[in-house]
Amino acid sequence: MSDPTRPRAPRIIAVANQKGGVGKTTTTINLGAALAEQGLNVLVVDLDPQGNASTGLGIEPTDREYTTYELLLDDIPLPEVIQKTDTENLSLIPATVDLSSADIELIANEKRSYLLHDALRQPAIDEYGFDIVLIDCPPSLNLLTVNAMVAAHSVLVPLQSEFFALEGLSQLMMTIREVRQSANPNLRIEGVVLTMYDARNNLSQQVEDDARSNLGELVYRTVIPRNVRVSEAPSYALPVLKYDSASKGAAAYRALAQELLSTYTKTAA
Repeated sequence: MSDPTRPRAPRIIAVANQKGGVGKTTTTINLGAALAEQGLNVLVVDLDPQGNASTGLGIEPTDREYTTYELLLDDIPLPEVIQKTDTENLSLIPATVDLSSADIELIANEKRSYLLHDALRQPAIDEYGFDIVLIDCPPSLNLLTVNAMVAAHSVLVPLQSEFFALEGLSQLMMTIREVRQSANPNLRIEGVVLTMYDARNNLSQQVEDDARSNLGELVYRTVIPRNVRVSEAPSYALPVLKYDSASKGAAAYRALAQELLSTYTKTAA
């Protein structure tokens, strides 16, 4: 039974696609920054052993003493792993390459699919007042991604505007369906966002048409353009909203944040 005295729990969104290079981490970082800019208190959970979300938000490897690895496998309390970033209202649980061995170590654990779920529901999370938690999943459908889906309320899928983009989506949808049936019956698709979109390219337009005809309203109206500022920002360890606030990429992520928030407003109404 839920505790009526506890503050409202944060909305947890897993950002997932088993294909690499689709803009998953870029979307996690910049959507998080755009939501934080709107005044929401946001936590990014880096669940990718590459640790790119941690680097992109300015947390150096030497500053990652406790990470998602310790959170999942060593039962480290949340306050030990949550770090503030240089972006106001945006916090991070970082990752390192240590996480790459987690899949093997999780297999022997009876609660292997529920570790992140339980970690993000520690009473200690109430102190932070997070509104939204974004989980940057690894580019594979492994136990880490399953942990994210079991922990999450919904899954946001970045879809690169390229040939064969929709082919890998069926496998992801199947995994989501399996998680619904076995561990998280309320898991839903938050939406599909087209990334690296080039309006001058017929292929991008064709992928968009295919995605909208197959997935309907699941596809966000907002598309993320192929934008040099978005590509440059991680090398400066900044979200594009801070690196070049006036860029088309920054505008797109602000629009995506507004669109995501509008769905919550409708749901609450």
